Formats: sequence, C-alpha cells, structure tokens
Amino acid sequence: MNSKAILRNKVRKHLLNKILDGNLAIGTTLNLAQLSRELKVSVTPVREALSQLEQARIIKAIPNRGFVIPELSYEEARDIYDTIARLEVIALENSNFKKSTIHALREQQLHLQQTHTHVARLNSRITFHHLLVQDCTNQILLAILEDLEARILFYEQLFITDSSFYEQIDNQNESIIQAIEEDNIPTAALILKMNWMNIFEHVRHKLILKKTVYHTVLK
Repeated sequence: MNSKAILRNKVRKHLLNKILDGNLAIGTTLNLAQLSRELKVSVTPVREALSQLEQARIIKAIPNRGFVIPELSYEEARDIYDTIARLEVIALENSNFKKSTIHALREQQLHLQQTHTHVARLNSRITFHHLLVQDCTNQILLAILEDLEARILFYEQLFITDSSFYEQIDNQNESIIQAIEEDNIPTAALILKMNWMNIFEHVRHKLILKKTVYHTVLK
C-alpha cells in the first residue's frame, strides 16, 4: 500500500471511530482544513477519504457547503437493514468457523451482557457482528458491510436506548452462537436475519414516533 493510500485510510479510520464513539451528529459539516490539522496530513487525503465515505453513503456532499452527515429517513433505514441482513447471511453461509472465533463470540457476548452504558453496548454489539463474519474470505463483502454498519450507527445511537430491547438481542445472539456450535448454519442464518429485522422494526417505530411528534409541534 502506497503512502497516499495509507494517509487516506488513516483519515477514514479516524472518521469511522468518531462515528462509533458518537462524536459526529446528524447535520454536522465536516471541515477539510480542521481534519487536516487534527491528523497532521494534507487536505488531499482528507478529501479522498471523504469522497470514499460519500460513495458509501455515510456522508453527503452538498454544493457550497461541503460534506455533511445526512438526515435519517425511513426509506434509508429500510434499505440499509435489509441489505446488511442479506449480506451478513451470505457471509455467514460462506464461513468455515474456527474454534477460536466461536470462543471469541462467546467472550464478546458475555462482555455485551456485562456492559451497561448505551454507547458501550452499541460498540459491543457491532464488535459481535464483526466477529460473526470474520471467517468469511470475501473481502469485498466485508468492506461493504463495514460501510453499512457505519451508517446504521447513527440510527442506533439515537433510537436504540432501551435496556429491555438489548436483552432480546442478547437472546438472539446466544441462539446464533449455539446454532454455529452445532454446525447448524441454516438456523444461525435465520436467527441472524430475524435479529436485523427486529432491530429495523424498533428503529422504524421510533422514526415514525419522531416524525409524528415533529408534525404535532408544527401544528
């Protein structure tokens, strides 16, 4: 990898970490000069990284304003959750699970259950899904999944805050691990798809509620 690509990936990783940590809000404008100073790199790799994130639909380019974190929408949530569910199922079905991966999934699930803050629980859940597909050898598929997960973080940071809902996720994760241990990949895939669809339904409900409250306030 050449130095130009290394710098671009450094910027990209920095921005994805800020998203994961909840430090980029909807509507935020990303300032090229500021990012350049923060990371001590030229503006060129910053612009290239932002262009990559735009292609992944994580950010949006707006004329005369630059790159911004776009607003959330039901249509986008529907498409993202449907796509990520389908792609993770494909990754799962094309994985030869190592014993070390199953052990790591169990350890991560235990960590998830012992984590209580909203941001920490979300980070642990995303880590669980990374582990779940890490034995898939299709690197292009994994890269697409990483981009999709970066965008859904905005939805889940805002709308998935109920501890009771995380308990449901924990139960499904446990069932996925058990099915993998039994080498029952079709069952693991079915539960995995249900897991993502349940999350989408929760997000959809919150989006509708938010929209209803917004229109009520305007009246």
